[in-house]
Amino acid sequence: MKKYIILFIFFFAELIFAQSVSQNIEQQVKSLLASAPMYSGSLSFYVADESGNKVYEYDANRGLSTASTMKVFTAAAALETLGKEYKFTTKVALENNLYISSNGDPTLGSWRYDGYKPEDFKNKIIEVLKSKNITKISGDLIIDDTYFDFQKIPGGWPYNDMGNYYGAGVWSVNWRENQFDINTFGRDIKGFNVNLDGLKFVNELRTEGSNDRSIIYTQPYSDVAYVNGALPAKEMKISGAMPNPPRLLALEVVDELKKQNIIFNGKIIINSERLINGEKPLFFPENKVVLTYDSPTLEKMVYWFLKKSVNLYGETFVKTMAKEKTGISSFEIGMKYLKNFWKQKGIDERMINFADGSGLSPQNYASAKAEVQALLWAKKQPWFSAYYEGFPVQGNGMKMKSGSIKDSRAFAGYHTSKSGKNYVFSIIMNNYQAADLSDALYKVLNTLK
Repeated sequence: MKKYIILFIFFFAELIFAQSVSQNIEQQVKSLLASAPMYSGSLSFYVADESGNKVYEYDANRGLSTASTMKVFTAAAALETLGKEYKFTTKVALENNLYISSNGDPTLGSWRYDGYKPEDFKNKIIEVLKSKNITKISGDLIIDDTYFDFQKIPGGWPYNDMGNYYGAGVWSVNWRENQFDINTFGRDIKGFNVNLDGLKFVNELRTEGSNDRSIIYTQPYSDVAYVNGALPAKEMKISGAMPNPPRLLALEVVDELKKQNIIFNGKIIINSERLINGEKPLFFPENKVVLTYDSPTLEKMVYWFLKKSVNLYGETFVKTMAKEKTGISSFEIGMKYLKNFWKQKGIDERMINFADGSGLSPQNYASAKAEVQALLWAKKQPWFSAYYEGFPVQGNGMKMKSGSIKDSRAFAGYHTSKSGKNYVFSIIMNNYQAADLSDALYKVLNTLK
């Protein structure tokens, strides 16, 4: 009998505690909803305990623009579909011509990974050529970038995003995360970190203020870039999206060949450019491969995908999952696969409407409850530690993925309170018209501490 009394007291205490937390959240939510910036805003909020039991909800089924919290869906689906040890592969072949082909490695030439930087890949090519006593490439340098379909940018991306570094498109052969850097002083462009091969700039920057408020406009295969907005009167670096990453890789390889006294007098041929010109791609000779260059593992990519919100990775994951599962690498097929993946995990398909894999598109819609269901499912998987590791610690000290697009803010993640309670949560706010979007949500989320 005494045992049952103790259990009853414990259960009653837990119930009172849960009610107290819920009441505290409710007070903060009411305050947020009554605030002037929220006059025309929308909120979706859901909190569960680690067992999936509801702690609190407000309009939890309402689909809102997720911004980068969309990444919690993509990262988990990629880890499950491809496996945390999955690697992308870039191949180099030699048959008079020098060939480079890849299946979309988004880390090729990235600066984020030791042993995988631009010089590492170029050095591997030189090493293999010298090991074969090659002193001259008698033919051309051919980049085969046809593993994915031709579309580089998801259809829902805004034009004023896709020229900035975070709006880089997806190629079959990516290079330096498809990003270039501009060195500036005020409105003046002082130089670039890479050879942009004649890319022309229209510069309408202004020198004013103390923060970077510049916008770069480029698009795939364009030979013109437009830069406007404002920069402070000091040295700065701003970053844009490469119009043609395979060509930049080719230029760097040719430059390295010459530095190493390997003669090359041929042409640079990019298969996607041949498609633009109405020509057939040139065949990559699989039986003449001299170098196979593997990427870091998927779990390492997921870490940076979540930690630094690298949109290129998410869109590459989407195309790769589509290619692996259906043989078709389009964004359209990738979105269908992703939605069906989560439908099969028990999420109501009416609560998820995906337009891309990264959250940059304002056409992404998901509810807070759907995000929490995805987070709870991920928590049960053997790869969860790789997933969880990538969640950043935000300004209020909570470990959660953030998302931000114009007048919208979202957070989704995991938190252990001071009392030892484990919470899984998502909060999405759209059309909140103020500068302190994060602070407004921190006030609500801090009740879980």
